[in-house]
Amino acid sequence: MTDSLRPVDPDRRKGRAALSRDCGRFERFAKVDEADGWDIPEELPAIRTEVRDETPRSVINYVRSPDLPFDRTLNPYRGCEHGCIYCFARPTHAYLGLSPGLDFETKLIARPDAPEVLARELRAKKYSVAPLAIGTNTDPYQPIERDRGIMRRCLEVLQAFNHPVAIVTKGALIERDLDILAGMAERGLVRVGVSVTSLDADLSRKMEPRAPSPKRRLQMIERLTGAGVPVRVMAAPLVPALSDPELEAILTAGRDAGADAASWIMLRLPLEVAPLWQEWLAEHYPDRANRILNHLRDMHGGELYSAQWNKRMRGQGVYAELIAQRFHTAVRRLGLAIETPALRCDLFQPPLRVGDQMSLF
Repeated sequence: MTDSLRPVDPDRRKGRAALSRDCGRFERFAKVDEADGWDIPEELPAIRTEVRDETPRSVINYVRSPDLPFDRTLNPYRGCEHGCIYCFARPTHAYLGLSPGLDFETKLIARPDAPEVLARELRAKKYSVAPLAIGTNTDPYQPIERDRGIMRRCLEVLQAFNHPVAIVTKGALIERDLDILAGMAERGLVRVGVSVTSLDADLSRKMEPRAPSPKRRLQMIERLTGAGVPVRVMAAPLVPALSDPELEAILTAGRDAGADAASWIMLRLPLEVAPLWQEWLAEHYPDRANRILNHLRDMHGGELYSAQWNKRMRGQGVYAELIAQRFHTAVRRLGLAIETPALRCDLFQPPLRVGDQMSLF
């Protein structure tokens, strides 16, 4: 742990997963709380969520990764109030000059113009339709969506264009949008992935302090599938020697709730996430920290993480292979799919605007 990674007073970070707010890798100077020299007791306020607006020039982000099943994403927000300590997106806050630690879950960026920019990009003559992934970086149904409604307006755009979309979320607020999702599902335009990291409510609250409980996420699966929306239960991320013993139970609970497909991803600790995770382990699970970290090193050639294509999501070695075998055995027994039918792209059609001439054919 570096000198700048000093834990913030627990009373100031209640309901947060990160313990510190170390600066990102691009900053020349570290921000450290220090006494001012006056021997006067001072009570510091709790760290509150702050939201700033950003006006994006584009919102469709194209990715070229051979181990991802999509080539484009959209993020209505930067940062995520769910505060999952393991979130691999935390290092993206460093690009904003903010801490991947507490800043990532308390200093959020909203993109209120995203729906209008999305519609403009979908109308471009050069645009070629393919499924759009939302929620792969930060959760579109995190708490601030309740007031901002940016994700819902993006969905309305995609619905109007008959554009396929794959959504990943932990947020129960997705149920608000069932009126849109159900109609898109009927046309084969949507699939949802619900991440269930653990069925242990106590562990979940420590790792994902502001995300819905495991029980609530299973209710989400029930309500989505009950409305005809296909759902994949995602055992992600699996933490070796902490949550991976629950793999079969998670898949079973997801199947019983209505999920028709499943996937898993191993814990990933890129860049600033590794020290944040180690700090969290030292506070919550010091008795098994070394065991967890050693398993990760065994899966990544002696390092806590390796970003190699086709290996970063699952790791390699005996332990990773054992989990993969357990997963495949469980999905066969439960009748869950791994591969699912492709979302439809043939229905894509920009809607007419006022003044547009209708086609004769």
